[in-house]
Amino acid sequence: MEGGMVEADASAFRECLSLSHKNPYVLRLAFSAGIGGLLFGYDTGVISGALLYIRDDFKAVDRETWLQEAIVSMALAGAIIGASVGGWINDRFGRKKAILIADALFFIGSIVMAAATSPAILIVGRVFVGLGVGMASMASPLYISEASPTRVRGALVSLNGFFITGGQFLAYCINLAFTSAPGTWRWMLGVAAAPAFIQIVLMLLLPESPRWLFRKGREEDGKSILRKIYPPEEVESEINALKDSVEMEIKDSESTGKVSIITLLKTKTVRRGLYAGMGLQIFQQFVGINTVMYYSPTIVQLAGFASNRTALLLSLVTAGLNAFGSILSIYFIDRTGRKKLVLFSLSGVILALVVLTVVFHESATHSPMVSALETSHYSNYTCPDYKSAGSSANWDCTKCLKATPDCGFCVSQVNKLLHGACLVSNETTKDMCQNNEGKLWYTEGCPSKSGWVALIGLSLYIIFFSPGMGTVPWVVNSEIYPLRYRGICGGMASTSNWVSNLIVAQSFLSLTQAIGTAYTFMIFIFITIAAIIFVIIFVPETKGLPIEEVENMLDNRSLHFKFWQRNRRTSYPGVELPHKNHPIN
Repeated sequence: MEGGMVEADASAFRECLSLSHKNPYVLRLAFSAGIGGLLFGYDTGVISGALLYIRDDFKAVDRETWLQEAIVSMALAGAIIGASVGGWINDRFGRKKAILIADALFFIGSIVMAAATSPAILIVGRVFVGLGVGMASMASPLYISEASPTRVRGALVSLNGFFITGGQFLAYCINLAFTSAPGTWRWMLGVAAAPAFIQIVLMLLLPESPRWLFRKGREEDGKSILRKIYPPEEVESEINALKDSVEMEIKDSESTGKVSIITLLKTKTVRRGLYAGMGLQIFQQFVGINTVMYYSPTIVQLAGFASNRTALLLSLVTAGLNAFGSILSIYFIDRTGRKKLVLFSLSGVILALVVLTVVFHESATHSPMVSALETSHYSNYTCPDYKSAGSSANWDCTKCLKATPDCGFCVSQVNKLLHGACLVSNETTKDMCQNNEGKLWYTEGCPSKSGWVALIGLSLYIIFFSPGMGTVPWVVNSEIYPLRYRGICGGMASTSNWVSNLIVAQSFLSLTQAIGTAYTFMIFIFITIAAIIFVIIFVPETKGLPIEEVENMLDNRSLHFKFWQRNRRTSYPGVELPHKNHPIN
């Protein structure tokens, strides 16, 4: 990373693939650390499906929306603490120890969740898991970045993104596999202990980050690792560049003293790096990605698909597309660059959100009507609000589901778009509707002829989000900060990501109930437009740059609206710069 300028293009992707036979040691480091991303992704994916069955076991969770949000959000609260403390642990004890601590916390949390006998114990387990996920979310990409050759750094850090999305896909597969097993959700949550244990074993066999070792004065240990990472003709120049970089960092630390928030904000390069890094992490969440991933089964039900199993199966499609998008990112990130990839990604997200907004608006305004005749067949189970309404002729499915106490919509499979019965929502009426009558039972969303279009909109969202906005924030944050500040700045950026994640997760279901799903997605459209403006102005291009040039670029960089043009690179004595006739931002 601290070495000379390297051209990053499609050949970087081919070189990344060739590591499997040229230097499998590098891939072993990246894959072992990337399991942290797998845990991160598995947790965000598994809870959405498990929540459907937790609601069946714990009636209080089914009745109270705030309990559902708490089960999701307490893991995020733990992740905020984990990411905050993780920055200090990474700098103090090393990247390897931070990953091991994260695994131990995740392992404990998974066991506690699987054995939970009440929502309170389940929430405690979610906090432990959150602590581990928050710590791993910044430690894993940082370890990979510092243990990767410059030429393929972007692709290998993107591999961590693939593990995140792969973990989400695995979670949906596990959810689907255990839908008929006794203790459904316990298996879904408990099986996560296995990859955490596997990573503990693998990381115990791997070395510490060479750059952290240099920073702590353990140069010989760092050199031996670098000689395994770089080819013989490059390793000495990389060692010398890293040594010079560390010496500069030490001189800087002697002049500035202890690292503090004030010190960071007074340092122009760090401050501008934090603007870009934290901004990307915040917008990654506020454009709505974890709304899709946490609540995708619920969103699919809102699109009109009634059964939990069908919702999980269709959500599996979106998780698979998410993983596929991460593979695309590995190819494009060192070819097109980070910034252009993000801008293309956000533009596609806007398109997908427009589709979702239109579809859900149409679904809400053309909802099947409540039939007084159908409802009268269940006179003892009629929804109280419907029964007490002076005029129920204008009641439709949407109005029925918003009634209190919770009500559901029972409708024939043949004529599900015409009319149905509005009944109080409980296990008795659910079984009566589904088993005795052979009808469909809706509690989250209403049947709609545009349900498949909603699924297409979700798929478009994932396809556009995953290759760019899903991966680039983690890549940029792993390479944009000086070595001395990398742990603390990475922790700050990860914390901002989890805080934003918490806000979105805590508010999404309440927003959909208050203003409707369509208008909730419309809010995300305006936020995504703001994200595009932010990226154009504040985010620099970092592909293939040594850390010294990243610092110089941030130090000299001004607001730059013409993102397709690139500023001329700063030259270094003895370093050949490719594409000298083409400026780079």
